[in-house]
Amino acid sequence: MTDHPRLSARIAAIAESATLKVDAKAKALQAEGRPVISYAAGEPDFATPEYIVEAALAATHDPKNYRYTPAAGLPELREAIAAKTLRDSGLEVSPGQVVVTNGGKQAVYQAFQTLLDPGDEVLVPTPYWTTYPEAIKLAGGRQVDVFAGADQGYLVTVEQLEAARTDRTKVLLFVSPSNPTGAVYSPEQTRAIGEWALEHGIWVVSDEIYQNLTYADEPDGVPPRAVSIVEAVPGLANQTILVNGVAKTYAMTGWRLGWMVGPADIIKGAANLQSHLSSNVSNISQRAAIAALNGPQDAVEEMRRAFDRRRRTIVAELSKIEGMTVPVPQGAFYVYPDVSGLLGREWGGVTPTTSLELADLILDQAEVAAVPGEAFGPSGYLRLSYALGDAPLLEGVQRLQRLFA
Repeated sequence: MTDHPRLSARIAAIAESATLKVDAKAKALQAEGRPVISYAAGEPDFATPEYIVEAALAATHDPKNYRYTPAAGLPELREAIAAKTLRDSGLEVSPGQVVVTNGGKQAVYQAFQTLLDPGDEVLVPTPYWTTYPEAIKLAGGRQVDVFAGADQGYLVTVEQLEAARTDRTKVLLFVSPSNPTGAVYSPEQTRAIGEWALEHGIWVVSDEIYQNLTYADEPDGVPPRAVSIVEAVPGLANQTILVNGVAKTYAMTGWRLGWMVGPADIIKGAANLQSHLSSNVSNISQRAAIAALNGPQDAVEEMRRAFDRRRRTIVAELSKIEGMTVPVPQGAFYVYPDVSGLLGREWGGVTPTTSLELADLILDQAEVAAVPGEAFGPSGYLRLSYALGDAPLLEGVQRLQRLFA
């Protein structure tokens, strides 16, 4: 028998999700009775709004939901997504330009599978979410990092993108608000980047999963919109895929309901892939998503206000730690401090030289879980989610203040 590897090379090369790994470790320690406070998971601590749950319960009693439905999604949900895309992204699309996916991750995976051939390059503003590199790699693409640090507010410029562009550049990944940094591009910055992509015929994969979670500078101010790149540059619509979902806005992470929106030919290709990959998303989750998108948005605003309150708390308290530089996030529910000032110094008998070592130190000595910058690009940073209760959020930061006093 030929001695073949047990795993294919492409699967063996996939890295485990760093955020899920840290969160799993924190939960395991909590199960052992340790009072670990975890800032690792990007998951709202709120319950899914009741009217959405009620729609799902009603759907469980309707026999039509017990059967296969169209792989691209229920017609009613695709209509609701098209309406939401016009409402929040300023782009008018038909329901036929929508594919409903098993969470935003599947939409990201299918977007790159649909666009990339081996060797095609993707410009990836860095820091980036951990899944993007693996999805690009699985599609045969080559990731080209374009780094913007805390001094730039984690926002890349057209000049940086142009410097990274080659004749193999096919796609730009655009994420605003950002995971992991919470950075939000201004309408002017978005327009400039969109016009650059249009000029050079570069496709855009725009992840808008956090578009409804933005914050004003003043506590009672009106939050600025995260302007979609296709609204800023309407001519870009024919070379853009929008990725989105209900997970973050509606506290529906476990319902696994996302979508992709784009030109009809691209969406048809993605639907063909999904017909073989997973077929339709759970009909119960789809019915719940219809209620989420078409129903009252009061609960969404309540959650957003809570995130804003927690954002202000964590930024203020982390900023008290000498050695941390804390840009103020304008969206999502993450803070991404530069912790290079804490490295190379002794803390509790340990001298960390990387943010990975620092994260291990924090977990061991303060029983606080944070995700190191290595998960999102260069070392020297930590990602802390503030999508957890007010009391544990404050307690965790106070533990860090004591550790680094």
